[in-house]
Amino acid sequence: MSKNQTTNPSHDPVNHPSHYTQNKFESIDEMMIAFGPEAVYHFCICNAWKYKNRAPFKGNFEEDMKKADWYLTKAKEIKGGNLWQE
Repeated sequence: MSKNQTTNPSHDPVNHPSHYTQNKFESIDEMMIAFGPEAVYHFCICNAWKYKNRAPFKGNFEEDMKKADWYLTKAKEIKGGNLWQE
């Protein structure tokens, strides 16, 4: 268990990883601003594939599959016009 998981019960490694929430905006939101929805959509699809492809070999299969699902959900939100996660 990582230090964040033991000292921060609200740590959510799938939906809001602590290393993505160190700034005012989460990384995915900054990417939307910097690169636009089309680029972030493709990033999400590729990242989902990466997590699913590597999940059997990394040691935390369930968490990686949940992360892949998160990226697919975000891609679907972007395609549907809902660009910001509430």
